[in-house]
Amino acid sequence: MIAFDTNVLVRLLVKDDPEQFAVALALLERAVETEEACFLSDGVLCETAWVLDSQYDASRSDILAAMTELVADERYAFDDKEGVHQALRAFEEGRADFSDYLIGERARRKGARTTYSFDRKLKNREGFTYLG
Repeated sequence: MIAFDTNVLVRLLVKDDPEQFAVALALLERAVETEEACFLSDGVLCETAWVLDSQYDASRSDILAAMTELVADERYAFDDKEGVHQALRAFEEGRADFSDYLIGERARRKGARTTYSFDRKLKNREGFTYLG
């Protein structure tokens, strides 16, 4: 298995630097040829969503589509693929950031009865307790 950090994954998604895109794509293709998965950690997924939003002005639907495609792509491995799916569903339905939902889902899967937050967007969201 290999792993990508955020900037390698972003290059593959936005293709804004042709040279770096080619290098990243070659790495991914080499991994496929050698039957290695490419690991995308929760941190990389959270940072990628943030970069797409803050640096590329991607819409929620664009971020949702990109993350959904990644999770469906068999070339990638995840900390907990089903947990990412659940976080994506919550992101699609809710108003908070993808990272908030992934944090909450990961906590729930570890046995937490709630995740406390000051984020108003999580107020009244199942699995979260708003502290405002």
